[in-house]
Amino acid sequence: MSTESSQYAIPELKNLGSWRELEKSFPPLKNDLLLRAAKGEDTPRAPVWVMRQAGRYLPEFLEVRKSHSFFECCQTPSIASALTLQPIDRYPNLDASIIFCDILVVPQALGMEVLMEPSKGPVLPKPLVTPEDIKRLNSNVSVEKELGYLFEAITLTRKGLAGRVPLIGFCGAPWTLMAYMCEGGGSKTFEKSKPWLYKYPQESKDLLIKIADVCADLLVGQVLAGAQMLQVFDSWAGELTPYHYAEFALPACKHISFKVKSILKELGHPGVAITLFAKGANSPSTFKLLSNSEETGYDTLGLDWTVDPLEVREWLGNKRVNLQGNFDPTVLYGDKDGIEKEVKRLSEQWKKAGGGWIANLGHGITPNVKPEDMGWFLECVHKYSKRD
Repeated sequence: MSTESSQYAIPELKNLGSWRELEKSFPPLKNDLLLRAAKGEDTPRAPVWVMRQAGRYLPEFLEVRKSHSFFECCQTPSIASALTLQPIDRYPNLDASIIFCDILVVPQALGMEVLMEPSKGPVLPKPLVTPEDIKRLNSNVSVEKELGYLFEAITLTRKGLAGRVPLIGFCGAPWTLMAYMCEGGGSKTFEKSKPWLYKYPQESKDLLIKIADVCADLLVGQVLAGAQMLQVFDSWAGELTPYHYAEFALPACKHISFKVKSILKELGHPGVAITLFAKGANSPSTFKLLSNSEETGYDTLGLDWTVDPLEVREWLGNKRVNLQGNFDPTVLYGDKDGIEKEVKRLSEQWKKAGGGWIANLGHGITPNVKPEDMGWFLECVHKYSKRD
């Protein structure tokens, strides 16, 4: 349904009118460091969580996967919730949980088949080759019907967390999803997706907004189901020139953030902080575009490990957008001394940079990390990120 005071159509969601009662039913939050840092507040230390923290490096995760396929885990609320809670149960030093799911559920909702093949990763057997193929996508997507399992998983997880830490919801960014949808999977050259931006610029923009609409509805549904913060993953942002990022990727990401915040406001919801993780989009001109949260709708920017926090703060100028990151994921293979030295070094850089800081890896944790090394990393962040 639509409203007179909003330019966005409000998705049909079963929690539209009951989110207040649902929120009251959840246990009180005991650790709000993440939410405070995302607002730019000073915290006694940096809150820390890790992208892909519920995943293949954990033996308890691998045990579940022996009897369930990947997308079965995503689409079964009880399993997704249990997997989300695994790292929280194991690591008392984590300051946030992130719902177990996958960014490619959005192409699935749009009507595309997505397979997860052990040797290849995600495979989309019938990719979009020309703009004519866009007609194959669902024209009106009901996120409640197609992705309601995720909302159920979030509500279950909020209850299972018992207030220990906040729960993060997420989606993929439109450009990253478009790349998968055109390539038919991951790519090193992006020779099937990037040419769309040159050959079909208007059709590309239309497709990106179509994807963004589903992403925004998905995020709204997650918040109403209990998510307390959101993140948008633009994993392939760095494959674009600064011009093409500004022309194609960023407008679609802004469509998501403004639609989400507008709809939540319309529903009387206080709203949540949103993080944009534009991996590899590290030019000074791009950071300038991302420097004002009021103009982008994003409260926090996630950084990969190839930039220095002090340089980023300089590029951002006087804008005090909050930052997340940006330890090299391979630091977790550096043994205890190596992990401790790097956490100490980078924590000092972040303290000098100032502003809100959420400690994280600069990308997802990799499958061969030893669980005890992840635990040591978290301990070191708690120790060395303390404010003087």
